[in-house]
Amino acid sequence: MSFKNLFIEHQRSAEEQAWIDEEIAEQEARFSKIEKEMQDLAPQRDTWYHEFLDRVSTIGFNMDGDDKLVIKPEDLPVKPEGHRDRVVWKHGADGD
Repeated sequence: MSFKNLFIEHQRSAEEQAWIDEEIAEQEARFSKIEKEMQDLAPQRDTWYHEFLDRVSTIGFNMDGDDKLVIKPEDLPVKPEGHRDRVVWKHGADGD
């Protein structure tokens, strides 16, 4: 048994299918709105990332109690070329 396969075979009435189709349409509309808001927020998010990485490479972060760990600038992650943040959303069954 695979835990990735979430589909259980079943029959749906026309009324149930209509409700599911309506829910999917509403979720897709919400997803589009969230995705647009995330894209609009991208410049601010990049600033937050930069501020965070600057903070952990200069003053560090608390590891345990008062123990702070400063991360060397060469150990900081680098954003891959062409990468953009995205909303991950899934509905229904897929083949994965």
